[in-house]
Amino acid sequence: MSFTGTRTHRRAVVASSIAAAIAAGSTLALAGTASAHGDASTVTTAKLTKGLYQTAYSERNNVLWATAAVGRPPVTESHLLKVDPKTLRIKSDITPPVTDTATGAVEAVYGVAVDDEHNTVWTTNTRNNTVSVYSQRTGAHLATLPNVNHAREIVVDEKHNTVWASGFSDGTLVAFDSKTFKETERVTVEGSGPTGLTVNEKTGTLYAADLNNDRLIEIERGSTTPAFIPAGDGPISVSLAKNGKTAYTADQTSGTLSVINLKSGTITKSVATGAGALSLATDERSGDVLVVNRTDANVTRVDVKTGTIEETVATGANPNHVEVADGTAYVVDKSGAGTAEDTLTKIRLAR
Repeated sequence: MSFTGTRTHRRAVVASSIAAAIAAGSTLALAGTASAHGDASTVTTAKLTKGLYQTAYSERNNVLWATAAVGRPPVTESHLLKVDPKTLRIKSDITPPVTDTATGAVEAVYGVAVDDEHNTVWTTNTRNNTVSVYSQRTGAHLATLPNVNHAREIVVDEKHNTVWASGFSDGTLVAFDSKTFKETERVTVEGSGPTGLTVNEKTGTLYAADLNNDRLIEIERGSTTPAFIPAGDGPISVSLAKNGKTAYTADQTSGTLSVINLKSGTITKSVATGAGALSLATDERSGDVLVVNRTDANVTRVDVKTGTIEETVATGANPNHVEVADGTAYVVDKSGAGTAEDTLTKIRLAR
């Protein structure tokens, strides 16, 4: 089971803290193609815990939240980790609530997104068909929200106080009020399989990758009538350009990145990135897009204007998710059974 997602960051991280983060960790040579930005990107790695799935960066608190879950139901080991992005050390390890005292099963966490406006962190609890809310400040579990069938991905629209979750099993997209935690909207697209999510915070428009039908589902704010936009072969993750006019999808089946003109509803470019393209994120600083290729165990940096690959960075086995914040990419791998700890890879992207 793999999860992916992306989020638009609206507050800038202090540049000096990023510089300190690079100085604090070990630096490895870039693997793969040469950088088109002069200096090579720098890479730092750390072992965190087994079963890593996703990360989400909080600019308000300058922390990286990571989710982990091990095994199949009853899942008895799951972690919501608060990680120092400077040192890559775990600051706090939160255990989700127990759901079955007889088996010791917990409300295992998979997808993750932060709401810096309300200082909360949201998770998808896929095995339980729920989403949860935690306090960023204390780590306290604040709420569990039901009826999101096979909850895959979660994304926060801070401007409009809205959180969206995708229900993969029944083709449902569910919105919650980020202040009250109440469900505010539910849109079901029959026959769809929504996975990755992204939102245009200027307009409130939601985009969901529909893995079952090779398209994007578009839901404008205030509307319950979806529109459909063609995507690549097996789209599983989606992100937006900074101006919100272009979408990008990681296409798992074809191992490609698709560039999609949202106004015309057409694919303008398709770039082969690697086998098992699974997760992607936009670097708003450069406009480049980073794609995690799970089978190839690397991350590809693409200049989407020209459709060319600029860098390829090796990761741990089976990379699962990429998050980009102010020129730094964070990649987690989920190596599978037999691995004691999975890896967090931090890439300070060359300019």
